[in-house]
Amino acid sequence: MKLKRILIIGAVLSLFGLTGAKVGALWPQQEVDVQSVQLKTEQFLPLESVEPQNLPIDAQTQDLLDHLNSRLSRNSDDFEASLLKGLLLFQSGNLVGAIDELRQLTERAPKFQLAHLILGDLLLARFDQVHSIGASDLLKDVNSEQERHIARLQSEARARLQGYLSLIGGVEVPQALLTLSDSTQYALVVDKKKNRLYVYHNVGPGLPPELVDDFYVVLGKKKGSKRREGDLKTPSGVYFVTSYLPDEKLPPLYGSGAFPVNYPNEYDLRLKKTGAGIWLHGTDKSLYSRPPLDSEGCVVLTNEEFRRIRQYVEIGRTPIVISEAVKWVSSREWLERNIEIQAALETWRQNWEKADLKAYLQMYSDSFWTRRYDKQSWGAHKKRVFAGKKTQKIDLSDISVLTYPAVEEKSPMVVANFVQHYRSNNFNGDLHKRLYLVKESDGWKVLYEGRQ
Repeated sequence: MKLKRILIIGAVLSLFGLTGAKVGALWPQQEVDVQSVQLKTEQFLPLESVEPQNLPIDAQTQDLLDHLNSRLSRNSDDFEASLLKGLLLFQSGNLVGAIDELRQLTERAPKFQLAHLILGDLLLARFDQVHSIGASDLLKDVNSEQERHIARLQSEARARLQGYLSLIGGVEVPQALLTLSDSTQYALVVDKKKNRLYVYHNVGPGLPPELVDDFYVVLGKKKGSKRREGDLKTPSGVYFVTSYLPDEKLPPLYGSGAFPVNYPNEYDLRLKKTGAGIWLHGTDKSLYSRPPLDSEGCVVLTNEEFRRIRQYVEIGRTPIVISEAVKWVSSREWLERNIEIQAALETWRQNWEKADLKAYLQMYSDSFWTRRYDKQSWGAHKKRVFAGKKTQKIDLSDISVLTYPAVEEKSPMVVANFVQHYRSNNFNGDLHKRLYLVKESDGWKVLYEGRQ
């Protein structure tokens, strides 16, 4: 399976960057995040040998085509899959098929400028060599603004390629999604390095979530995690969709709608981060898509894909974990970390229920904070509360646990959401609660406690 993955990646890399005589030689200066890939470029067709007919397709190319056809069978309007399929058909020697695929794509998505540019390159390939996207001699006299526009389209193509490569051969489990509650059907994971948004479906207790969709996304113009208002960066962290804004209530810039998220979250505020208005939204209605780093900090989809993602989002419940780079783990590692966190939550619950003040407070970090208390004042408060309890019963339900991206916090950290059911001799109540837990030298500790 590992060999097959390397061969598939090799085929795609050769398609997009390792021979100088075809459309695939796009960005020889670009470092691709794939290790230990050994390629023999002479096995791939030079442009001069391409004829307008179908040539034999090798196993690696067929695997790639099967992957793209599978995407298109699930969604015939997956325009990115059509774009990549056209390039792959060209690489396999089927120039007519490639041009036909791109013609249909530009008819279905007339604003998809990158598709138009590649179609033009494929049409030129009938008569001359094409060394890179938008590098035809016919374009040598373009003005500086047109040159910048072509460069932006090239960067978009590169980002889409990197996102596609990240899924070739399958991926394992994103460490971010440890536990999804029964009422959380889907979760969104953004990989800023790959300009990719992944949609995962909750398939049941004790089972890793299942990847069901993925999208190219546009991020902030500046790299890194947002720290202050106006820095043009996309934040990194665990967030939740707070509302939905339909397109009729928005300027054209936001396209077909928007999902605001709760930036700055509790941890952002602790770090004194500023700014607001971080949304997941569509693209300006005059465009199809935008370059990979082109927003003021929001996560931006095409309008067609924003409409598609709406089926996965539930207001107030759907998490969106934004990472500089997604960390993938095996199913075994995922399960082990899950067990570890669930055990820590259960220990915290039991110590609280037993009113064992010493054991209970040992579950809190010295850096603990909440809206009204620090570690010391929290201990004094709980001592007074415990003194008035003859009996108390505490249950937790609807538990979700999400790993926080490693940004400022050096130690591993998770965010746990749950419904707390509290019964005692003098108070009863249910509460939607959120804990941040950090892993210290002697185990997992509560760093923050508050309402969702």
